[in-house]
Amino acid sequence: MAETKPKLRTLFCVAVLQNFFDLPASEIGKVWEATGRMLRGIADLPGVEILGTLDDDQTMVGTSPSGWPWTAYVLADMPDRESVVAACNLFRTIEVGEHRLWRYMRVEARIGRELAIPEAVRAGPSS
Repeated sequence: MAETKPKLRTLFCVAVLQNFFDLPASEIGKVWEATGRMLRGIADLPGVEILGTLDDDQTMVGTSPSGWPWTAYVLADMPDRESVVAACNLFRTIEVGEHRLWRYMRVEARIGRELAIPEAVRAGPSS
């Protein structure tokens, strides 16, 4: 019986950079299209399960040049480190006009494991 390797719980943290905000309004749509391709690219990697996303753009306005606070997050179970690297590489390879997506956004991947919640905590306080 083959032992299955646990997936890597990964949080992709995405920061929108000043270059995005410097674009004329007519060019912003190209970045959003590229962002959609990046998200689809992560989801389409073999063995990846997207667990959730969070976009903080309604309560955080402007750039996040130092990373914190991040603008958006993608939480995924990844099959291995190579798939995490491949997901990050999408920022280097997806074209936005004559540039790449990383001109407008940066990414940092945090790799860990699922934090198991004990059953007693899930059940709540006993009466």
